[in-house]
Amino acid sequence: MSAIRPDPVDDAADLLDEVYNFVGRFVAYPSEAAHVAHVLWIAHTHMMQAWESTPRIAFLSPEPGSGKTRALEISELLVPRPVEAVNVTPAYLFRKVADEAGAPTILFDEIDTIFGPKAKDNEEIRGLLNAGHRRGASAGRCVVRGKIIETEEIPAYCAVALAGLGDLPDTILTRSVIIRMRRRSPDETVEPYRRRAHKPDGDEVHKRLAAWASFIAEDIGAVWPEMPPGIKDRDADVWEPLLAIADAAGGKWPELARVSCVSLVSASKVGTPSLGIRLLADLKTVFGSNDKISTKTIIENLCALPEAPWSDLRGKPLSDTGLAERLKPYGVKSKQIRIGEWGGKGYERADLHDAWKRYLSTPAHDGETPETSETREAAE
Repeated sequence: MSAIRPDPVDDAADLLDEVYNFVGRFVAYPSEAAHVAHVLWIAHTHMMQAWESTPRIAFLSPEPGSGKTRALEISELLVPRPVEAVNVTPAYLFRKVADEAGAPTILFDEIDTIFGPKAKDNEEIRGLLNAGHRRGASAGRCVVRGKIIETEEIPAYCAVALAGLGDLPDTILTRSVIIRMRRRSPDETVEPYRRRAHKPDGDEVHKRLAAWASFIAEDIGAVWPEMPPGIKDRDADVWEPLLAIADAAGGKWPELARVSCVSLVSASKVGTPSLGIRLLADLKTVFGSNDKISTKTIIENLCALPEAPWSDLRGKPLSDTGLAERLKPYGVKSKQIRIGEWGGKGYERADLHDAWKRYLSTPAHDGETPETSETREAAE
């Protein structure tokens, strides 16, 4: 590991403070952790060739008017080669990412039109956004030239900020710093943003960030920042560049970054569980202290649980076949059992023990999250 050289900025910590103060003038963040993360993400976009992977930053909210677009607008002033994307064509986005002048920073608003329930034919854009978090990644596509269909690989690696309503698939969420925006309360105030009036200030901050980045980018990628306890696997991949930035800046930023990391990672794990995880949890309730239960009894008790979805899955109650299909991915199968004088199909506690241990005892900062938007939608 090589040490980072002294940088030409008088005080890099002061520079990050300047970025912090600038973005805070216009964006009402939901938390201090979100504010800090946005600053670090902006700084990391100036050193893209230093990282093995780049975290996406996702500004999400349940309702419009929550400051998501404003966060992208302010980012546009501070990041290198910004491309504001709303309803862009795949060809446009591919060409921008492959630009010989350098990869852009994509600021993708209304991302729910690409990944949300109303999304249609956007497979190519989804593929690009999914693949482009890793350096050296490329997106494959078919190109028709006359009567000949050829394949081509287009570079996909670039920094991406997303804003949209609702949620995103796990393929994006687990590679993102997730910021849950909300509407400003009456006691929260921000400065009205006018690009023409505030661009000069933003340009000055941008220039200072770029100067600092050009000096330390050669060495910062060789540094392995210390992760907070419990931050590992994919969460560590997401936060590694941001913690490296904070450590390089020094001052209060290393501590701020790690507090932000733990806070946002913990918040990202809290949500509606997938239907599969809900089923495992409810089965644990249904089993109680029993060692084995018939399939019929399990389904009756599942459907009787208050506020459980099992009595109405798209208009029909859970069936024995449906139960078997939902448990199959977890390695759980029904079998012939005997309870007293009764014999028939059922499930044994011993067969569920491994699934319960693996999926209901997930550490708070595990690298994978069981929540998926696809399975949530299955219950609706």
